[in-house]
Amino acid sequence: MDMKNTENHIIELIDVCKEFDGVSVVDNINFKVRKGEFVTFLGPSGCGKTTTLRMIAGFELPTSGQILLNGEDISTLPPNKRPVNTVFQKYALFPHLNVFENVAFGLKLKKIETTYIDKKGNEKIKYTKLPKAVIAEKVRKALEIVDLAGFEKRSIATLSGGQQQRIAIARAIVNEPEILLLDEPLGALDLKMRKEMQLELKAMHKRLGITFIYVTHDQEEALTMSDTIIVMSDGTLQQIGTPEKIYNEPENTFVADFIGESNIFTGVMPKDGLVRFCGKPFPCTDGGFEKDEPVDVVVRPEDVEIKSVEEGMLKGKVTSVIFKGIHYQILVQCGRYEIEIQSTTTPAVGDTVGLVIKPDGIHVMRKIFRVNKFSGVITKRNTVEFGDGEFECDVTQLYPGSHLDEEGYLITAKGEKLDLTDTEVNVEVGLHDITMSDNLDEGGAQGHIISLIYKSEYYRYIVRTENEEDYVLACEDLWNENDLVSLSIPKEKIRLTLKIAEGSKK
Repeated sequence: MDMKNTENHIIELIDVCKEFDGVSVVDNINFKVRKGEFVTFLGPSGCGKTTTLRMIAGFELPTSGQILLNGEDISTLPPNKRPVNTVFQKYALFPHLNVFENVAFGLKLKKIETTYIDKKGNEKIKYTKLPKAVIAEKVRKALEIVDLAGFEKRSIATLSGGQQQRIAIARAIVNEPEILLLDEPLGALDLKMRKEMQLELKAMHKRLGITFIYVTHDQEEALTMSDTIIVMSDGTLQQIGTPEKIYNEPENTFVADFIGESNIFTGVMPKDGLVRFCGKPFPCTDGGFEKDEPVDVVVRPEDVEIKSVEEGMLKGKVTSVIFKGIHYQILVQCGRYEIEIQSTTTPAVGDTVGLVIKPDGIHVMRKIFRVNKFSGVITKRNTVEFGDGEFECDVTQLYPGSHLDEEGYLITAKGEKLDLTDTEVNVEVGLHDITMSDNLDEGGAQGHIISLIYKSEYYRYIVRTENEEDYVLACEDLWNENDLVSLSIPKEKIRLTLKIAEGSKK
């Protein structure tokens, strides 16, 4: 083991899980943070990023797993014993205290250990408060760092939101923590102030040289400030990397969709250096896939060039042109594929244009999800229960050449009569074989939409049932996140195979 590398990590999370009332909110998280690094947890609301931060702070204890600080397990250590300070979105300043008293609050409570010799010559330890002069000097330095020198006597009520946010940071850094935790600290600020504070925080991190762990759902904020971004979704880590790596080489469609604007296509890799999508082959720089392996393809809007129809690798009709300041956002319909482009060129709506995508503008990813797989059980009605629902199915596919008699028993090709009740089966359902409805009595299962990603010709949805079973499906229509829907699957689209009992021969 590289000891030098190990010593460089100030925080390490090992197999950390957190459940609230039996519901998993953080699932098997593993990552390391280097000393002096600016690390950002990025993800949508409810993805587990704040819970992870609170476990590092000690406000929540992990259900399982370990949190190491400089190699020591601190998983059960109370917050006041950790060299960590937290800045929250709601600054929690004391309105009846002035700026100096707010920043000095923690220092006034602090006691330092001093050793002295008593009259009998014995060594004794006593705890004394910090001298007023020391407190005053520490507060002065902290206010200097946040550019509020001379504000000591100001009332909190007279400060702007940005100034209050800086006072909250000063109150945290005055304690000289090894790690500063920041939970959406810019959330209450307007856009202009947010952008200013992003740059100030980055500069402050450089000056202090301590470790910053930051939580945000704002992708631009994460890309602007971080050394490392940890992308989270649904309680799990999706990708860890530099802002450039996360943006240019997303590991899956969630990351590609969440970070920046993306065109996401379904494709195949006929061979290394060639990918087929939108019905055409494109040279690319990726390889290492199986021949004709299904893949997801990401093309950023700025990597699509508008050319003449003759020059284009694809051609399509311009359906929308929106001015965005430094560029135009343009939508082009190429057959059934909608492609977004960011360009300073301004075609007119209705124009037919050619599109060119160069090899280095194409990023190919392994298809994480190709088919829904469930464990199921055949009922006495010859339906199948799986995924927190019940569906009509064709049980004769379990035994080739079989049929059902009038009483519903299965007759095999050899004439054997079988009762399939409680038979365990594997179930597979394609993404395009599931339909959603807002008529809750219509389908075999129901759940809430927890995720949607646009994939150029359809939306990919994840629907989660009450008992946390997930269905992944493709649909051309736009639904809203959190919509409650029922799910229908045609009988002939449910593929069943017998589950082979462990230890038995096939």
